[in-house]
Amino acid sequence: MIIEQIYTGCLAQGAYYIESEGEVAIIDPLREVHSYIAKAEKNNAKIKYIFETHFHADFVSGHLELSKKTGAKIVYGPNANPTFDCILAKDGQLFEIGKIKIKVIHTPGHTMESSCFLLIDENNLENCIFTGDTLFIGDVGRPDLAQKSNLTIQDLAGFLYTSLHTKIISLPDNLIVYPAHGAGSACGKNMSKETFDTLGNQKKSNYALQPQSKEQFISNVTNGLTPPPYYFPKNVLINKTGAKSVEDVKTSVQALSPEAFEVAVNELGAVMIDTRSAQIFKDGFIPNSINIGIKGDFAPWVGTLITDIEQPILFIADEENIEEVITRLSRVGYDNIIGYLDGGLKNWIEKGKETDTIESISAEDFAKIFTKTEGNILVKDVRKESEYTAEHVDNAECVTLAYLSNNMETFSKKEINYLYCAGGYRSMIAASILKSRGFDNVIDISGGFAAIAKTNVLRSNFVCQSKLKV
Repeated sequence: MIIEQIYTGCLAQGAYYIESEGEVAIIDPLREVHSYIAKAEKNNAKIKYIFETHFHADFVSGHLELSKKTGAKIVYGPNANPTFDCILAKDGQLFEIGKIKIKVIHTPGHTMESSCFLLIDENNLENCIFTGDTLFIGDVGRPDLAQKSNLTIQDLAGFLYTSLHTKIISLPDNLIVYPAHGAGSACGKNMSKETFDTLGNQKKSNYALQPQSKEQFISNVTNGLTPPPYYFPKNVLINKTGAKSVEDVKTSVQALSPEAFEVAVNELGAVMIDTRSAQIFKDGFIPNSINIGIKGDFAPWVGTLITDIEQPILFIADEENIEEVITRLSRVGYDNIIGYLDGGLKNWIEKGKETDTIESISAEDFAKIFTKTEGNILVKDVRKESEYTAEHVDNAECVTLAYLSNNMETFSKKEINYLYCAGGYRSMIAASILKSRGFDNVIDISGGFAAIAKTNVLRSNFVCQSKLKV
C-alpha cells in the first residue's frame, strides 16, 4: 500500500495518491493532472477512482480532466449536485482499491456535501482518514461558504458539530488525519503548519474538538471569521460544471512585444500583474502595474485582490517563471490571461517606455525616523488583524491588505504613508496598489515587522477594534 500526500505550498493544499495492488485512488486533485498520471504509469498502476471531499472554493479541481484522461470514476458524497456524471456515494459506502477499502463518511457542515474518506488497510484496520475541509490540523472548516436561502452560518456550524461528534471523534486515536489544507489557506482560521497528525493529538489540541456544547462550538467556530476571497463562489461553480484543460489555457497565452502589451492595457482594460520579487519590482516597473510576487502566496492574493475572475490579465515575469505564473493563475480559475511581456521589463526599458519606482527603506532607517519624530508619523500595518493584535508598531493603524481597496480614505496624499507587513511581501503589494491609485507618497519598510522587531521602535499589543470596511 502506498499513501502519498502531494502538498502544494502556494495553495496550502493537500492532494493524495493511494495505491494498492496496481489500483490507484486520487483524492482532491489539482487542476494540472499530469503528475498523478505519471506516478501511476511509473508504478504500472491504473487510476480507478477520483474522490472529491466537496466542491472546492479555493482552487479549481482536476477531477474532470483526470477522469477524461484515465477513465477513472469520480466519487462525491451525498448531497452533491454536479452537472457531470459521477458516483454519488451513500454514507458508509465502501470502495475497493486493490486490497484496501475506502469508506465514505458524510460530514456536512463546511458544505452540505462534505465527506471524509476512511482508509481501511489490507489487515482490515482503520489506518487514516482524509478529512477534506471538515477537519484540519488545529481547526475545522469554516461554515460560511455553502449557505443556501434556508441555512445560516449558525445552521452549518451546527451540522459540523454533529458531524464531528457523531462520526469523527469516536474514531481511534491512532488514526492519521490527512486534511485538504494547512496554514495559509482561507478555508479555516487557525490551521497548523503541520500537514497531518493523529486524531488523538487533535482531540487534545484542536479547540474545535474540546468538550463543549453545540452552542459553544457554534460560537467558537464562527467567531473571528473574515469574509472569504471574492473568487471562492466562482471556483465552486467551476468545480460543479467543469473547467477547460490547463493545456488549453497555456496555448492561448501570447508573448507580447512592449508595443502590443501597451495596446492590450489601453484597449482591453487588462490588469497588469508584475510577478517579480518586491525588492526588484521597487526599482523599476510599468506604471499602474501591481506587484504580486510569484515566490509567495501568489494565487490566493490574486484571487483576493482581483475581484472579477473574468478580468483580462497581463503579466510581467522572469523568463523561467512564465509557465509557473500561468499554472498558478489557472489553479484558482483566472483563465483570461491575455499574455505576458516578451523579454520582460528589460525589453520595455530598451524600447524607451516609461517606468515608475517605489521607495523602500530598511527597518533600521525607519527606526531612526520613528525615533526622531517620536512616532508622530503615518504608519500603516497591512497584516491581518490577528497579527496586528499580537504586536504592532506603536501608533500604527491596521489596514489589512485584503480590504485595502475599501479603505483608501485611511491613507494620506499629503503625509508620507509608511507601510509594513510581516516580511515585505504584502506591503509591496499594498504600495503598488496605492501607487496605481495616485498615492505617490508611500514608503515600504523592507523586511516588515520581523525586521522592525529587531530595532528600538516602540511596539504595542491589544485587541483591535476594527473600523475596516470589508
